[in-house]
Amino acid sequence: MSAHALYVTAAYAITAVVLAGLIGWILLDQRARKRELAELEAAGVRRRSDKAGTPKP
Repeated sequence: MSAHALYVTAAYAITAVVLAGLIGWILLDQRARKRELAELEAAGVRRRSDKAGTPKP
């Protein structure tokens, strides 16, 4: 394998690992935010956009 091919392969591998890490981080953060919202709604805290207090469909 030439030095150039090794460099290109390493660059793609590092990029794939970084992107997979970012995607995983986003998914874990999304799960945490949904859990926090569910806890707040269970405690009776409502969103400001829900001024009428009507249940969402």
